[in-house]
Amino acid sequence: MATEQVSQEINVPRCNSGCPGLDEVLGGGLPLGHVYLLEGEPGTGKTTIALQFAAEGIRNGEKVLYVTLSESRDELLLVARNHRLAIDGVRIVEMKPSEQDLKPEGQYTVFHPAEVELTDRVQNIIAEIRRHEPDRLVIDALSEMCMLAKDPLRYRRQVLSLKEALSPSCTVLLLDDRSSRQLDLELHSIVHGVIVLAKIQREYGKTRRRLEVTKLRGSAYREGYHDYLIRDGGVVLFPRLVAAEYAAAPGKQDQIQSGISQLDALVGGGLDRGTSTLLIGPAGCGKTTIALRWLISAAERGETTAAFIFEETINTLIGRALGLGMDLAKHIKSGHVRIDHLDPAEMSPGEFVEKVRECVEKANARTIVIDSLNGFLQSMPGEQFLALHLHELLTYLNNRGVVTLMILAQMGMIGHGMQTPVDVSYLADNILLLRYFE
Repeated sequence: MATEQVSQEINVPRCNSGCPGLDEVLGGGLPLGHVYLLEGEPGTGKTTIALQFAAEGIRNGEKVLYVTLSESRDELLLVARNHRLAIDGVRIVEMKPSEQDLKPEGQYTVFHPAEVELTDRVQNIIAEIRRHEPDRLVIDALSEMCMLAKDPLRYRRQVLSLKEALSPSCTVLLLDDRSSRQLDLELHSIVHGVIVLAKIQREYGKTRRRLEVTKLRGSAYREGYHDYLIRDGGVVLFPRLVAAEYAAAPGKQDQIQSGISQLDALVGGGLDRGTSTLLIGPAGCGKTTIALRWLISAAERGETTAAFIFEETINTLIGRALGLGMDLAKHIKSGHVRIDHLDPAEMSPGEFVEKVRECVEKANARTIVIDSLNGFLQSMPGEQFLALHLHELLTYLNNRGVVTLMILAQMGMIGHGMQTPVDVSYLADNILLLRYFE
């Protein structure tokens, strides 16, 4: 890909983040020996990514130091165990306030905590760094230091003193929960790169999470928002699809037939490979049936195909196809047809695109059906973004020589008042319009 080519040309030493998809966004990984800020509100997965970063270091035989200022060692080990992350070799140092400091008689009455606790805590961290000389360092979380600091200047100088204590080969991940936006901006100018995690609340359905790299000095990276999930096993990132990174397939593209001679004649002998076809019409007019006809014909020729359905269940689709003389179950069993039922309330656009890419690049799918765009639209935060997502996806599929069949249901049954929820007709190479008539 383009980002990988850039990193190879510059030949910058990189270290893997341990988070699937993140290295691709970063152009090959985190440039070695620098300080990075990972910020986001509570619940966005900062600690999980930090533990994945630490586990990756242990996997590569590196020395890893994890300094925790808020959570206990047992809490971190529990999170790692729940995600099955092997961090046995990680040196975890707790620097939480002592029990004596939390008592009323342990509170300061003359001095500000910044004049006593902040310097002591930073010096303790520096002492641990010099004692262990780690290759990877995580400090979780800087919000504790933020609250101790009396002003931004003192906070900035303490972070700079931490940087000075690091060896040139140590890669550092600083975590921050963005409790003080002003101090966050002060920190942005110090670090080598900034990764921002965010949650987007939806009125119904699963909370959408996305990541953005806002800064990475001296390196090309993939800009924009990237959807991600916190799964059993850690954070999984779905890099934003950039169709321009995939060159068009060379040579003349052949045509594929549906197996219905009249339909093939109607479309000029068949659908060209590397094209997209939009089937528009009211409910029940046969859009899915026509798309399945092309899908099964491709499977009968021994090709791998895939269908992504949002409305119907897989069993209902198989039953309907069988009633029309198409044995879909046989081709599913043989592996020539793959059907995924997607829930728009639970699915992010990035995850959907990643599923399509997996079918094309790993399973070598040559025909893909999306049934329907109405369901895909429901997974989007706003319909104005649907056309942009589809443009990238269809350009990518066309460049890979895939035949894409998209279904779009119209509101209404007959007459001139029929409407579509979004106009994407200009994106398709072919359009089949189906109608009822009296």
